[in-house]
Amino acid sequence: MEVTTTQNGVDLELLKPVLAEYAKVSGSLITILQKTQAIYGYLPISALTEIAAATGVAPAKIMGVATFYTQFRLEPIGKYLIMVCQGTACHVNGSEKLAQALSDELGIQDGETSKDGLFTLKHVACLGCCSLAPAIMINDDVYGNLTGDKARKIVQDIAKKTKEAAK
Repeated sequence: MEVTTTQNGVDLELLKPVLAEYAKVSGSLITILQKTQAIYGYLPISALTEIAAATGVAPAKIMGVATFYTQFRLEPIGKYLIMVCQGTACHVNGSEKLAQALSDELGIQDGETSKDGLFTLKHVACLGCCSLAPAIMINDDVYGNLTGDKARKIVQDIAKKTKEAAK
């Protein structure tokens, strides 16, 4: 199946190499979805439609896989994804206050993206760094032993650096 160039502002040309390599490989749907998300930062519906056409997998099955696994996102996220650990160790060490401080600082709730598009806040079950509780992960960086004030300072510094770099 030939991939169209763009659909709803999504450049589907970028998906061609992934589909060329994996579309006919049995059991490769999760790999295709992972690579698609790596390209776009999320799974655009137009890309899922192309994946269905190229693989012959029913769109409902693709959507079922995309919504079942928490690693997949159907909406764009901010430049910085803040994952707030809600695991037991983090919870007993104040992750709720930490999450509230971040919500207040950014003006967003769990699952939302800040108006400037910089930050998306996501509560997660566990980051696997219990010795650092309470902890957050921003993109690939882990921050631990946090208070609300420390977390606010971290996002303020990131925002400041990002805005200075854009000048």
